[in-house]
Parts: sequence; structure tokens; C-alpha cells
Amino acid sequence: MNTARVREHLESLGWTGEILEFTESSATVELAAAKVGTEPARIAKTLGFTDQGNADGAVLVVAAGDARVHGGSFKRAFGAKPRMLQGDAVRERTGYPIGGVCPFAPAPGARVFLDASLRRFASVFPAAGTATSAVEIPVDRLAELTGAEGWVDVTVGWQPAES
Repeated sequence: MNTARVREHLESLGWTGEILEFTESSATVELAAAKVGTEPARIAKTLGFTDQGNADGAVLVVAAGDARVHGGSFKRAFGAKPRMLQGDAVRERTGYPIGGVCPFAPAPGARVFLDASLRRFASVFPAAGTATSAVEIPVDRLAELTGAEGWVDVTVGWQPAES
């Protein structure tokens, strides 16, 4: 079970929280927000992209639920246009099913990055390896618990409107 793998990974790093498991899907930002009782923006979606530098790998960008990837910013950060993983490639390259992709203990070759859109929250809720799970993680521990290679700024739509 993927939640057991996530739990083992997190606990090995000293995390002592709870993995939330649901009887129904939490595979979309809206569903997950309703299940955990928070605003959609606090759902940390893990977006999987092809890794141009590794044909078998993936670039995983963890972003706030209200953020959208900006092609130009992504290209500047990663050297290629964003190409979302599709179908079977999602599980093969991330280690998780569609709707349950998370940044914890991903498949070998998957590289994790955290998007600036998450920094405005004290904690966020990524999936925990299945389409029916989530886990609350303090943002200040995200890099440690995910093994992220760093922070990027590749999204739009979440910044407050300037007056």
C-alpha cells in the first residue's frame, strides 16, 4: 500500500503526524479540500512532468492548489517546456497512481521541487500516495520531508492582485 510507504518514509525523518485516509476519492484539489476541511489553495498538488535530462525520470513540482504552471517560467527553471506525464508513465515515473502522486519517496529518477506558491501557508496537504489520502505537512519541513532539490517559482494565478 502506498500510504504505508509514505508513512515509513516520513517517520524515518522524524515526522509524527497522521495520514488521513478517506473512503472516497480526494484526487482533485476540490475533493481533497472538502475531505480535509480547508481551502483549495492549501492542497499541495504534485504535478508530474517529463524530465528532459532523464528519459526515465520525472520532474515533480509541488504547488498550491490555486496555482497554474506558467510555461515560460517552467522553461527558464528546467530548460524545457512543461510536458505533463500521461497514462501509465505517471505511475512508472513517479511511483504513484494518478490522483495520488505525492512528493514523498518517489520512484528512482524522480526529482522533487517545491513551488513558491506554497510559502504563504504554515502547512499544506499533499496526497499520501493514493487517490484517497492526504497528509498535513508544515511548509517549513517540506524540503526536508520530500528531499526536494530546491524551491522554484514556476506558477501563476495565486499571487494577490496588484492595485
